[in-house]
Amino acid sequence: MNHEAGTPPGSRRKQIVIVVSVFIAVIAVAAIIFMLLVQSLNQKSEQKNNVLDSVAGYTYLAAEATNGLKLHILKTKPSNVTLEVISNNVTLSGKAGVNGGFFYGTDLMSLAVVGGHPVNGAKSDYGSGWENMKYARGTLVWDGKSDSLSVQVVRQSTELKIKDVERFWAQGGISMSLGDDAGWQAQTLAEAAPFPDDLRLRSGAVYDDKGFLYLIVSETPGTLESFRDGIKELLDDQGLVDGIFLDGDGSSQLLSKEAALPGDNRPVVQMIRIMK
Repeated sequence: MNHEAGTPPGSRRKQIVIVVSVFIAVIAVAAIIFMLLVQSLNQKSEQKNNVLDSVAGYTYLAAEATNGLKLHILKTKPSNVTLEVISNNVTLSGKAGVNGGFFYGTDLMSLAVVGGHPVNGAKSDYGSGWENMKYARGTLVWDGKSDSLSVQVVRQSTELKIKDVERFWAQGGISMSLGDDAGWQAQTLAEAAPFPDDLRLRSGAVYDDKGFLYLIVSETPGTLESFRDGIKELLDDQGLVDGIFLDGDGSSQLLSKEAALPGDNRPVVQMIRIMK
């Protein structure tokens, strides 16, 4: 008598049990990995929030100028500030402050020096922040010995006039020439300011006669002129002395406990950070 060949029922059940058990184990492992990833992300987010919450040495202001430009302003002392490489969007850094100067890829095109050292590599490295590339440009300098701010038009860090080479920071940008309404545009042309007449997001750093530093980012796009006009109008009673334009458009970014402006969400190489 002939019988059809086949798997015995008991053996088939064992195979099904094994397959189901393996499937359940895979799902369980995936769930554990997912939970660990979520926990890790939450911890990182909490750490960033803790760093941001610990910063108290600034005053936040948001206001709209009569030309329609809305500005977000962080007022602080320059001794509270450092220049720092983040290679990230400022709003994702967990650090209070604004974007820095110009960059290309991972290289800094603007001078960015702290305590005699470029922030993005060695002095001899391309894009380290040791110089304003191609042009002498307005550079905001804090001299720690005299606790004073100035704007110096330089190409190389070696041209900076400071009293203590170990205690200063210098951020390159474009001269704002707040005290020269007749000649400021000619100066920006000499410094090759990019897209001065385009409607773009704008960033800048200015200071007053009492030594306070103002880090400013626009929420609405405008020209260099409208940005400068808006700053002068909104901070007219603060005794502004001078300042610089920073990188703009999608790089115009700000983070504080009160506001987060991501620009176009791109990463930037370096930021001006409020530490205290």
